[in-house]
Amino acid sequence: MLKLLGERGTTTGMTQPSHLHPDRLFPASDPARSIARDLHGAVSDLPLISPHGHTDPSWFAQNGRFASPTALFLTPDHYVLRMLKSRGISYDALGIPRKDGRAIETDGRKAWRLFADNYYLFAGTPSKTWVDHSLHAVFGITEELSGATADSIYDAIDAKLSSPELLPRAILDRFKVEVIATTEFALDPLTHHQSMSEQGLIGQVRTTYRPDDVTDPGRAAIVENLHTFGELTGEDISKWDGLINAHRKRREYFRKYGAVATDHGVPTANTADLPFNEKQALLEKVLAGRHDANDAELFRAQMLTEMALLSVEDGMVMQIHAGSRRNTDPLLFDERGADLGADIPGPTDYVGGLKALLGRCGNEPNLQIIMFVLDETTYARELAPMAGYWPSLMIGPPWWFHDSPQGIRRYLDQVVETAGFYNLAGFNDDTRALLSIPARHDVWRREVSGFLANWVAENRLSKASAEEVARHLSYQAAKDAYKIT
Repeated sequence: MLKLLGERGTTTGMTQPSHLHPDRLFPASDPARSIARDLHGAVSDLPLISPHGHTDPSWFAQNGRFASPTALFLTPDHYVLRMLKSRGISYDALGIPRKDGRAIETDGRKAWRLFADNYYLFAGTPSKTWVDHSLHAVFGITEELSGATADSIYDAIDAKLSSPELLPRAILDRFKVEVIATTEFALDPLTHHQSMSEQGLIGQVRTTYRPDDVTDPGRAAIVENLHTFGELTGEDISKWDGLINAHRKRREYFRKYGAVATDHGVPTANTADLPFNEKQALLEKVLAGRHDANDAELFRAQMLTEMALLSVEDGMVMQIHAGSRRNTDPLLFDERGADLGADIPGPTDYVGGLKALLGRCGNEPNLQIIMFVLDETTYARELAPMAGYWPSLMIGPPWWFHDSPQGIRRYLDQVVETAGFYNLAGFNDDTRALLSIPARHDVWRREVSGFLANWVAENRLSKASAEEVARHLSYQAAKDAYKIT
């Protein structure tokens, strides 16, 4: 019999874990639930399109065994890490490397036990949904992770990690991942993608061009990075035209390894369209290290417009991820680096922010921009009306903190009536944790099915139309939005 262990490992008395129930996340009303089952059945087995993410490309290039259950579930997942830290659990004890090389926990089992002892903290979070789904779908584990089950689950996972079906590329094939894109910075040599190209793997695994390391003067190494950028491309980046041509060359290089998109992680959506002499003066100020926060914001704003103009040239889809105040814990950043959970959402103005960019090239037929936002107040007020007008704009799926059942419901409720279904970019999982990919797509497909089922039950949409929309949002929308052929 399946059993569910509750908080701190106590038995709840349920005969089936909630995360395994076939009707999980479906509408409560009987007519809509039946329709949702049918819609989900039509999309549940479709291939997965993951056109934006942060999985490690070395996993696919080397196709080696994951070192431990901890390396698979815990250390790459900042969603998990941030929750544990919020309860005072040390990153040292979790085995997260330090820049200074000081001692950390190196026994993966001990870190796993600490995770399991505190797994009750994740009740109500999407992280629990993803981990539970992965444990069951990949390893056949139906018991709840807890202190009492930590070692048995660790052993069950560890015993399977050496099997051929648990190697990274086999996981992609098992879950029908048709396309997955990693994300690399402009200065990245793409060593792993070169290896995959030699192995004939480009197509399923692609790169994405993220130039933040050379477009964000808020980075401490921006001057050094820009000079390296010039050396790498053979361009004189002290001249504005040379800087833009350097980007043009790197974009072309990334396209050799499957890139169809660029990605821009910016604190605001601000754009600018400065006269040439002002752009040149701004660049000189940044290269001299004399820029302040206002200069950094203006440089980022101008570079977003320049990236859009380059997309008009080469057709690469432009992703703008705005509104994250990154690395807000200076101690954590100094000790261990970026992307470890200390990023916090902030307010975002897309209407005012994109005004300069859209005024310059918003009507260009070759431009496609996918807008991502952490500020949910902008869904109905800004993003939906903008995507419902501008042919160059699409709305990205609920992202980061809102990639959850409730987040998807809020998103669909607020954007569909104004933007429609076909101005949405479908779903991408934006993850560093490989096994959460099928789990996240499953949640999206269930929520889409439930949303559409309610519309069918209310006679707002025919069941045949709802199935067509469900298939589109579950699969084809992402392929179309990212121009994947």
